[in-house]
Amino acid sequence: MTTQPTTFNTDLPKRRPMPDLLSGQKALVTGANSGIGRAVAIGLARAGAEVAVNYVVGEEAAQKVVAEIEAEGGRAHAVYADVSSEDDVKTMMASAIETMGTIDILVPNAGLQRDAAAVDMTLEQWNKVISVNLTGQFLCIREAVKEFNRRGVRTDVSVAAGKVICMSSVHEVIAWAGHINYAASKGGVHMMMQSLAQELAPQRIRVNAIGPGAIRTPINTQAWNTEAAYADLMRLVPYKRIGEPEDIANAAVFLASDMADYINGITLFVDGGMTCYPGFATGG
Repeated sequence: MTTQPTTFNTDLPKRRPMPDLLSGQKALVTGANSGIGRAVAIGLARAGAEVAVNYVVGEEAAQKVVAEIEAEGGRAHAVYADVSSEDDVKTMMASAIETMGTIDILVPNAGLQRDAAAVDMTLEQWNKVISVNLTGQFLCIREAVKEFNRRGVRTDVSVAAGKVICMSSVHEVIAWAGHINYAASKGGVHMMMQSLAQELAPQRIRVNAIGPGAIRTPINTQAWNTEAAYADLMRLVPYKRIGEPEDIANAAVFLASDMADYINGITLFVDGGMTCYPGFATGG
């Protein structure tokens, strides 16, 4: 019997909130005013962390995230930075540390797309994606690691000195024609993450990544906002539902917690099985 794709507007049952795994910890999430970053910031706060909510545009949206966290009894602060700017990143990190006292968790989530066929892609399109998606993550991680090493392990909140959760994509392993700058940036994130994990482990700093698949966010609305588009998308997802930003948030909370203390240098794909290459389910 052929399994029919879940309809695009199916309401999922409410999932239980994560337990209070991150009590007393301080987190910085970049690109946290919308989409996946917003959900991650809220998820970390619900797990007990105080959160710096980064934005580059959309300050009002960032303040709404802060307000939502505070309405639930959490603590949060909006902080501006263009993560592709070294000066902005240094200022952001200094501001977050001054406000919260330190940083225990970094989620360098900020990312964007500038899609074009290779022969039509401009150098500006290439450089913009690499500078935000890859260089931006590096700059944020470098500054966070300085703080992790300065402060050392805060044994009252975690057994690790710091936790970095890079935001990658299934496209670190799945080629994506027409999106070579994006795929290259995420492939770079993968090797950067693993190299950092190897380098920083002796300092009790864990570095991992999350690889989202198809997630219901504003960046990919046209892929899921009609029933026809949703059905087409489901050909790529064995689990037959689109991911929600909360799915990524739950993974981030787990990786940031001491439950994941022996996990280092991996990409956790949260993709409904997309990386199982579903086109081969019937023999290719």
